[in-house]
Amino acid sequence: MFSFIATAAGAATPSEETATNPADWFNRIDWQRLIEQYGLPALGAIVLLIVGWIVAGIIGRIAGRGLRKARVDETLCRFLSKLVRWGILVLVLLACIGMFGVNVTSFAAVIAAAGFAIGLAFQGTLSSFSSGAMLLIFRPFKVGDYITAAGQSGTVFEIGLFSTLLNTPDNKRIIIPNSSVFGNVIENYSFNPTRRVDVSVGTSYDADLDQAREILLAAGNAMEHKLDDPAPAVLLQEMGASSINWSVRVWVPSSQFWPTKDALTREIKYRLDAADIGIPYPQMDVYFPKGTASAAG
Repeated sequence: MFSFIATAAGAATPSEETATNPADWFNRIDWQRLIEQYGLPALGAIVLLIVGWIVAGIIGRIAGRGLRKARVDETLCRFLSKLVRWGILVLVLLACIGMFGVNVTSFAAVIAAAGFAIGLAFQGTLSSFSSGAMLLIFRPFKVGDYITAAGQSGTVFEIGLFSTLLNTPDNKRIIIPNSSVFGNVIENYSFNPTRRVDVSVGTSYDADLDQAREILLAAGNAMEHKLDDPAPAVLLQEMGASSINWSVRVWVPSSQFWPTKDALTREIKYRLDAADIGIPYPQMDVYFPKGTASAAG
């Protein structure tokens, strides 16, 4: 700008510059040309910034409302609406710089290089961010679900853009990076409205099979929150090393899984004791050939 002022004032020899006082030098400035080249673009840039700021806010709010109507997660809605707003503001800023005759292409190259460098530096963080966006879009679980992810189990407390927060049954807080959550198997125990309670039990080989099945089935039917479809079932699994192994299966609402599992285990034990059917524990019988004991003594 100073070079332009010197040019607008007209070339002067060293002797003329010495002889000219500041007032004369100020009067020799071509103010019309200065206003046309710098004043009008500056005024236009200010107006463009104000209008761009307003338009960016309006478009950001419109984008947020559209995402909410599409039932996108609230966290992702806020992030995307802000991303749209700031993206428009960046374009407006580049347009304002271009009004002064600055080559915007060089700025775009600098921004691209800076973005590449930042991407390399925050590779893990950006991976968690993209995984968080995928979790919010595809919604394999929601807040309040009990899940197992990245080897950790708990109730989902919060789904953020970078990490997922779980509360364990013993009230511990677990923070898992979203890249570990989305990149591994996710077990959602609360997704379906019903779950099956399985209780395994072994009975003595001396017990009558039909009687044992009847008692175990009665224990399943005694559950308060059992579903009739599918009905409770008893499955003979295998003949183990020291017992006949059964599986008692009862379908219940997902919210009643743990209370029913506790009640079913208790009911099975009481009914088998009442019928005098033993629940054997692993044991080993050792036989000594005749004369071995006396020889060892």
